[in-house]
Amino acid sequence: MKRVEHDFLGDLEISEDVYYGVQTYRALENFNISHDKLKNFPNFIVALAQVKKAAALANNELGLLSSELKDHICRACDLVMSGKYNDQFVVDMIQGGAGTSTNMNANEVIANIALELMGHKKGEYQYCHPNDHVNLSQSTNDAYPTAMRIAIYDKLTQLAETMKFLQASYDRKAEEFKDILKMGRTQLQDAVPMTLGAEFKTFSIMMGEDIDRVLEARNLIREMNLGGTAIGTGMNSHPEYAKVVEQKLQEVTGKPFITAGNLIEATQDNGAYVQVSGVLKRVAVKLSKVCNDLRLLSSGPRAGIGEISLPKMQPGSSIMPGKVNPVIPEVVNQVCFMVIGNDVTVSFAAEAGQLQLNVMEPVLAYALFNSMEMLDKAMKTLADKCIDGITANEEVCRNYVFGSIGIVTALNPYIGYENSASIAKEALQTGKGVREIALERGLLTQAQLDEIFKPENMLKPHMTSEDKQKMQK
Repeated sequence: MKRVEHDFLGDLEISEDVYYGVQTYRALENFNISHDKLKNFPNFIVALAQVKKAAALANNELGLLSSELKDHICRACDLVMSGKYNDQFVVDMIQGGAGTSTNMNANEVIANIALELMGHKKGEYQYCHPNDHVNLSQSTNDAYPTAMRIAIYDKLTQLAETMKFLQASYDRKAEEFKDILKMGRTQLQDAVPMTLGAEFKTFSIMMGEDIDRVLEARNLIREMNLGGTAIGTGMNSHPEYAKVVEQKLQEVTGKPFITAGNLIEATQDNGAYVQVSGVLKRVAVKLSKVCNDLRLLSSGPRAGIGEISLPKMQPGSSIMPGKVNPVIPEVVNQVCFMVIGNDVTVSFAAEAGQLQLNVMEPVLAYALFNSMEMLDKAMKTLADKCIDGITANEEVCRNYVFGSIGIVTALNPYIGYENSASIAKEALQTGKGVREIALERGLLTQAQLDEIFKPENMLKPHMTSEDKQKMQK
């Protein structure tokens, strides 16, 4: 069965079983780009429905929309938000037209659901029209970016919770490994001792800082331009519409969205998206750094650093029996590379705005949604399949410390830099231990060396006996 719908370009036959209409159908014909459809981003669909519901409530309160139409449009929006009609949101995420195809996909689906609720057939738009009723007092140019902001706000909230989940995994390992002495490294060379727990605590602190940045970015995204219609002047809307729809949107979403002080500026300015993308890039860069560290620390198992062992997830080679690769950190690294690349896309898209509108928002939305979704999944995967199962090779860690030339640094306050450097040189040339050479040269006694090399004296600031004597004088 087919129904005939028309727009100013002409008539089209639409399958009777679909809820979208002629404008969505044209978008399907025009934009077969990413193969990633709107239906794959359910929180964006929910956000679009929330915008439409808030608009219907505001238009009814202002006397622009009958209570019957308001009720049926709101019921239709609720059904869309339930996920029942996700398969009807079929337009490609990357599209020309500044998001018009996405907006009309939502308008048509909601209108046709409302028509059925009213006892009419799909396409009988004289009773509930996608443009005249569902899109009343709106333009794509304010409805689409407002829905973007709602969806981004929700995804950032979810992302922050996932970051806390990963941070908790780091913290558990920091506690588990707090007494395991190991060698710190700079420039991939031995430096001075630390604990394995301190290393994982650092990962936790880094994540905590980024959680704060994500929540700051979420706060920035609350400002929206709903009520500005085409370019921010509010043309074709009631004088009180922007104020009323702000209140209705807060009620519908339960979130503190606010109307921008200047809607013309807000319609063309994509600075908030650039800020969000920059924060996501920051998270990705630091997360990738941690994964690099995990791969280095677990390298080997016999010819590498081998201070920790990662959970064995799968065979690592089609030719080398017994080889196991660090596949979880590797996949997270690759996600981080994608996020960094998406930040470049967002930057170009935001810069490409011209005059009163940025028509590149669809690719900007696609990049941001993908970055947030990939980071969310990657961090859950890292916590569940890697961090929680890491074990420490305590003996390896300890042997590296006391076999390292780097511990000579601890002797500096007692025998001076020149003597310490000379010991380091001899140790490097002969393979002897630092303690052994210091004893042979008679620079320190065994008791002094035991005191110097106590873990608590190497892991934090402390005063030497000479320092104490100086203070007493």
